[in-house]
Amino acid sequence: MLALLLAGCSVSGSQFTSGSGKLKVTATTGMIADAVQHVGGAHVEVIGLMKAGVDPHLYKATSGDTKRLDQADIIFYNGLHLEGKMIDMLEKLAKKKPTVAVSRQLDQARLLKGDPETETEFDPHIWFDVHIWMSAVETIRDELVKLDAGNSEAYRTNAAAYLKQLEELDAYAKSQIGSIPQQSRVLVTAHDAFNYFGRAYNIEVTGLQGISTASEAGVKDVSKLRDFLIERQIKAVFVESSVPQKTVQSVIQGAKEKGHSISLGGELFSDAMGESGTPEGTYIGMVRHNVDTIVKALK
Repeated sequence: MLALLLAGCSVSGSQFTSGSGKLKVTATTGMIADAVQHVGGAHVEVIGLMKAGVDPHLYKATSGDTKRLDQADIIFYNGLHLEGKMIDMLEKLAKKKPTVAVSRQLDQARLLKGDPETETEFDPHIWFDVHIWMSAVETIRDELVKLDAGNSEAYRTNAAAYLKQLEELDAYAKSQIGSIPQQSRVLVTAHDAFNYFGRAYNIEVTGLQGISTASEAGVKDVSKLRDFLIERQIKAVFVESSVPQKTVQSVIQGAKEKGHSISLGGELFSDAMGESGTPEGTYIGMVRHNVDTIVKALK
């Protein structure tokens, strides 16, 4: 009887819904899916709902997504209102299965204020501070260990190796951004996704739109940013892979009409990573691409 009781207290691979003995994981964003794959390794099957170029602020789950969420053993999402249109669904799923916000254990003192217009208390773009993202990876590790104790050693080993790579990435970003002359260290983008990046790597940031792309930029926003660029004599602005370029181009054109030439510094990845199978299709590759693109344009 004791043996049967102990067996019932553990979670065996055969109980997982994948049918392959692997833990079936669904993640909302590519950054989270990538972290889960690094930590879970051979013991997980990971599905990321939002692909390259997808804006999570505006994303609505499809019927296929609903099926993937229902079939998952565990769900990971960002939280902090990033997946604004999926919150009700995620809260309902949390009553039936482990549904984990990777931001949930973060000290609020480390979080930046959100956007009053979209009723977000905190800025959700936590992955742009690599050290904060390391805490999210630790949350993923702890949840996988809790759900699949039989493979806990593998999860801890994988997480330790990945966290070491993230430490190196953080040092790389600091070194490279630090090589830009202080007066040129101004990052202007389509929306306010890079505030954590600015704080972590000592670069001034400003965006055309607010923290969430749910609030559209108007004529006043375009004029205000144009005047800022002219006053500060900033020579380059950046577009984002998940945000339409039209309003940024309007700023460039407006400055040109007033005699100030601004170039397009390049495309950055903000709310979504690059295409699967490319270096930018991983979290580390995405961050390195952004850093290298910024340095090349501003140095």
